[in-house]
Amino acid sequence: MRIATMATGGIGGFLAVKLTNDGHEVATIARGAHLEAIRAHGLRLDHADGSEVAHPAVATDRPEEVGIVDAIIFGVKGDALEEAARACLPMIGPDTVVVPFLNGVEASDRLCALLPERNVANGVARVSTTISAPGVITQTGAFHSFIFAERDSRPSARIDALRKAINDAGSSAPETDDIDRELWSKFVLFSALSGVTAAGRCTIGDIRNTPELEALFKRAMSETAQTGRALGVALADDLEAQIWSNLMVFPPQGRASTAIDLEHGRPLEIEWVSGAATRLAAKAGIDAPVNAALYAILLPHKHGR
Repeated sequence: MRIATMATGGIGGFLAVKLTNDGHEVATIARGAHLEAIRAHGLRLDHADGSEVAHPAVATDRPEEVGIVDAIIFGVKGDALEEAARACLPMIGPDTVVVPFLNGVEASDRLCALLPERNVANGVARVSTTISAPGVITQTGAFHSFIFAERDSRPSARIDALRKAINDAGSSAPETDDIDRELWSKFVLFSALSGVTAAGRCTIGDIRNTPELEALFKRAMSETAQTGRALGVALADDLEAQIWSNLMVFPPQGRASTAIDLEHGRPLEIEWVSGAATRLAAKAGIDAPVNAALYAILLPHKHGR
């Protein structure tokens, strides 16, 4: 397949390495020192079992140089979506599928306002990765699952082809019959974890060991789950209990990316996380005071410090 990664951050970089080394023609869209390092030395993926280096077919900051591709792995920060989407246009043909892997639940709808709707799919990534140095992607944790589908969750040849490519390359792309359920199930966890670990400057261990933080986390999670159900998403009845049970085995020092960005003075994606949880709750007629408070606390840091 001809595949582009827009952009080649933690998610795009992870998949670019895996797919390139399995023989696919991958174009990595990047910029600055990260792009220069990829051109000079290839793209390196560090993980618990060692390192993998890939040399993508194309490394560029000019998508118009790439041409039409079969699929675009779309993994950018929420605030960068509009600019990145417009930059994708020269790579999109009639059958190209654009798969967004962004935090939150609104990326696919936002893309449809900028790209032909027939080209837009929907997806959720469950992987912990970051650019640790120019040209280097570091994965923490052993999990790496990419769930995606057409927006209506119906089977399609182009989704099957990309899923097979990712599975054959040594990662995981399981099938789903309800992409909205998958997306919202992660959002219920991530919005609570993001808001609490960032606003509280705390870790997962702190949430588990501090009754007040546990109650705050559970209330934030419950608000978002109620919102999803009110909007017609078929979330499991025991989703909140499942998430809390799973949190018991997460590394105690773990934090959401929002908390890490806050610590380093970087811009925060809060409009698409706590902000979205608050905004969508209002749309659904759900009272969400905890998510609203978390959003307000983080709002002064939205643009970084």
